[in-house]
Amino acid sequence: MNIKAQIKRLPILVMLLLILQTQAQTTNTGEMVILPNTQVSLVNNFNNTTSGNMLNDGELFVYANFNNDGAVDFINEGLTSFQGTSTQQITGANESFFYNAIFSNTSAIAPFQLSGKITIDNESEFDEGVIDNANFGGSFTFLNDADHVSASDNSHVDGEVVKVGDTSFEFPVGNGGFYNPVNMNAPDLATDTYTAQYFLEDSNTTATPHNLAAGIIEQIDNTEHWVVNRTSGSSDVLITLRWDADTSPAFINDADPEAIHIVRWDDAQGFWVNEGGIPDAANQTITTIAPVTGYGIFTLGTVKTDLVLPDDLVIYTAVSPNSNDKNDFFFIDGIDRYPNNTVKIFNRWGVEVFKTSGYNETDNVFKGFSDGRITVSNSKLLPTGTYYYILEYEFPGNATVAAQRVKKAGFLYITTN
Repeated sequence: MNIKAQIKRLPILVMLLLILQTQAQTTNTGEMVILPNTQVSLVNNFNNTTSGNMLNDGELFVYANFNNDGAVDFINEGLTSFQGTSTQQITGANESFFYNAIFSNTSAIAPFQLSGKITIDNESEFDEGVIDNANFGGSFTFLNDADHVSASDNSHVDGEVVKVGDTSFEFPVGNGGFYNPVNMNAPDLATDTYTAQYFLEDSNTTATPHNLAAGIIEQIDNTEHWVVNRTSGSSDVLITLRWDADTSPAFINDADPEAIHIVRWDDAQGFWVNEGGIPDAANQTITTIAPVTGYGIFTLGTVKTDLVLPDDLVIYTAVSPNSNDKNDFFFIDGIDRYPNNTVKIFNRWGVEVFKTSGYNETDNVFKGFSDGRITVSNSKLLPTGTYYYILEYEFPGNATVAAQRVKKAGFLYITTN
């Protein structure tokens, strides 16, 4: 059940100290406490001054502008609902901490002009109206375990979104009236911080020209791009992007999903690099084949699929470790020809459950048991489900294809029944 569905109509009981109200503005210069199971509506513009301290453990409805130069916070939990009937400016020098928040305003495409600082502790519901901080310089942050619901073309953040913590996350970003999120798997530390923003703009600029592309990259998305950065911490994460008929170019939408990869501009090397791609055609998403080790500008690209696997390896993606001599292990037919290899297997959350070098066709194989992080038991079979693998190996080359380090990724299905 979303936040809005939980709202109850209750008597208004609120403790207000040193509140000054005029016809056009309500000003708090002292203590303002909204008790649990109470509701308060701010019909006029609200100004929380530098000496103001507002604590919301109830339900606060904001119908006009909201400015915070003091302290806005909660003790246990509370709901702040922005639902004006005209453009709402969310301003102020200080950060406003909301436990739950709703954004619902149909007066314009982007009715929320954010130049202040919003931080969500639990959940944000994007009901109606785009939050514009790209043009107004504000910030929108999700703390560890915080999430959002209902983001769409009609309601999202147009600008940078910040995520703090060690949980997987979908950044609710969009631009130009389109919602086009970027997903990442869970980082290692609760202090890791990432930012993301979507641009419905060509990334082919004089600083990042598309003609400077490495290896097997054939074409680069010329209508959109994302900027993803790690601003604190040391974890590397998997990145997932989405292609869409309304925003992506025809050569992306018409491509074989296996040919769609994620590409990144590498400042140090001065060209676009291939981050690989595990396609999910049903959801039109692509995930990097490994945690990225560089950040900045990402977009979609197509690759020359005939060069992705320059050999005759056959990868069998079904594993049923039940000792019936059928699919008892992850079989890569022909891998013995390329002993300089590594195999990694991850669960759906991006947690590494298996890793080895010198994978072969006999004894150094994956049989459905984990040897990964301590969060996964290595004494029991992994549960039935969809996993994905990353295979890297040295290809010695032949008369038509040069020697190279080959990467291959895909889904792996484990059945333990």
